[in-house]
Amino acid sequence: MRAIISPKYGSPDVLELKEVEKPIPAENQVLVKIRSASINFGNLVLLKGEPYLARLAFGLRRPKYPIPGGDIAGIVEAVGQNVKQFRIGDEVFGDLSACGWGSFAEYATAPEQALALKPANITFEEAAAAPMAGITALQGLRDKGKIQSGQKVLINGASGGVGTFAVQIAKSCGAEVTGVCSTRNINILQSLGADHVIDYTKEDFTQKSGKYDLILGVNGSHPISAYKRALKTNGIFVHVGGAETQMYQTLLLGPFISMTTSKKMSNLLQKSNQEDLYILKELLEDRKVKPVIDRSYKLREVPEAFRYFAEGHAQGKVVIAI
Repeated sequence: MRAIISPKYGSPDVLELKEVEKPIPAENQVLVKIRSASINFGNLVLLKGEPYLARLAFGLRRPKYPIPGGDIAGIVEAVGQNVKQFRIGDEVFGDLSACGWGSFAEYATAPEQALALKPANITFEEAAAAPMAGITALQGLRDKGKIQSGQKVLINGASGGVGTFAVQIAKSCGAEVTGVCSTRNINILQSLGADHVIDYTKEDFTQKSGKYDLILGVNGSHPISAYKRALKTNGIFVHVGGAETQMYQTLLLGPFISMTTSKKMSNLLQKSNQEDLYILKELLEDRKVKPVIDRSYKLREVPEAFRYFAEGHAQGKVVIAI
């Protein structure tokens, strides 16, 4: 089969399209003929090996997982003898980041717990755009953010992959949602149902104190003190992505702020799981959430897709049609 191989850490130039052996499913695995995949920030970390702390999980000197790609959507081609949930021909989607990655290829194997039946009302590309970004948004809002109906919620970095899901999921929870983006993305957030949109090139939301019950920081470079100022009493800030310095500030200073004030500051480490995948499936089927796709690339164009994604201006998701 054809697959994108990452033999060493580096830029997208290190990626190679090669013929490799087609995987054989173990007794508890499913073999999926992949129709589509997508790029997430985690893929960029796996490609570059940065921040260096990530190499403890991904391999110190070279990538532990040579075929990148986490999100997957495709058709079950074979199942191991102990697989109970899926049959040959089922359309599935899921996240392989916790079980070896490998979705930038024509086939991949995965434990059945990493997959769910694909929503019938969306395409394979839309399905592949959803798992990692959608579950990150869900866990950030629900688990870390403790979102409640009627709250004022701000999504910083609202026009990217996680952000577009977060806006829609927060709305489905009954929140009053403010999205922060650049001028060119205002219409996208309005179409997703955001109640308010702030153009960060014209206005700094952190200068207004005590406005939000929950802030999900998906992108940006504000210091943690600025996010703290924008929170209401008992408000919660959840760091999902953004500047590396911001991540370390939340890790180091967040616990101190949380213990000494009424405001809570925390980081999110997304954990893929089948239960949340089926919650996301229901949101997609009910049309409460719709994936936003910026561009689609072919398998041989994955290096080009990474270059575009790394620029940081994608509107929604970048997908790979296989």
